[in-house]
Amino acid sequence: MATNKYKCKVCGYIHEGATAPEKCPVCQAPASEFELIEGGEQKKKGINKNSNAYIMVYTTIIVVIVALLLSITSGALKSRQNANIELDKKKQILSSLPAVVLEGADAAQLFADNIKHIYILDETGEIIKDLDPVSDFNYAPQAGEYVIYMAEVEQTTKWIIPLYGKGLWGAIWGYIALDDDRNTINGVYFSHASETPGLGANIVMPAFRKPFIGKHIMQNGKFASIAIMKAGQSAEGQDQVDAISGGTITSKGVESMLQTSIAPYEPFLVKSVAQEAENATIEATEELVITEE
Repeated sequence: MATNKYKCKVCGYIHEGATAPEKCPVCQAPASEFELIEGGEQKKKGINKNSNAYIMVYTTIIVVIVALLLSITSGALKSRQNANIELDKKKQILSSLPAVVLEGADAAQLFADNIKHIYILDETGEIIKDLDPVSDFNYAPQAGEYVIYMAEVEQTTKWIIPLYGKGLWGAIWGYIALDDDRNTINGVYFSHASETPGLGANIVMPAFRKPFIGKHIMQNGKFASIAIMKAGQSAEGQDQVDAISGGTITSKGVESMLQTSIAPYEPFLVKSVAQEAENATIEATEELVITEE
C-alpha cells in the first residue's frame, strides 16, 4: 500500500499513511483539515504560477489574443475608415472653392454636384483620361500623369490642382482653384501635419488664405506662381501675399509647394492663355472688318 504524506492545515503536523488520520494528534483537527502534500499515485499536482515558464506562456497567449482581436476589429472597420478618409479629401477639395458652403451640408453630395470631371493630363498638358468623380475618385496616377479636378460652380468653370510640400516640421498639402482662364486664383485650401500652433499652423486660417483670391499664377503667358513675402518686401514679376508673422519657414514651404506642384501643369495652363490671345485677335479682326464696312 502506498504511503502518502498529509499536512495539518491548522498546526502543520505531518502524518504518513494511506489516509489522513481521523484527528490530528497535536491540535485535534479533523481529517478534513489535512491536505495531501506528497506520495504515490495520490500526489497533489498543480501549476507553479510563479515560474518563469508559466509567466512567459501566459503573456504570449494574452498578446496573441489581443493582436487577433485588434486585427479582426481593424478589418471590420477598414471600409468605414477608407470612406472617412475619402470624405475628408472631398471636403478639402471643396474648401478651395469659396462659393461652396460646407457647413451643415452633405459633403459627398456636394462633391458630386460640383465636381464634374477628374481629368488626367500627360506631360504636354493634354487630357488623356476623363474619370468619373464618384466611381474613379481614388484613381492613383502613374508616372507622367497629373490629376486636375474640373468644377462647375455658379455656372462657371473652376480648375482645382492638388498641392504637396514640406513645412518646418512635416508635410503640408492643399488645393488651389483657378478660374476658367486657368490663371486667376478663385480660392485655396492648405493643411499640415505638425506645424507650430499659432505660427506656421496658421496656413489653415482664412486670414492667410483669402489674400490669394484674385492673384494670378501666370505672368506674360508663362507660369510664375505666387511669392509669399514678409510685409514690406516685394517680388518682381510675381503676384504676392504676405507671409505669416513668426512662421516664415512654413510660409516659404507653401511658396515652394505652389511652385513645384503647379509647374507640371504649365502646358495645360498655357493652352488657355494662348487660346485667349487667339480669341482676342479674332475679335479684334472682326471688329476691324465691321468698322471698315
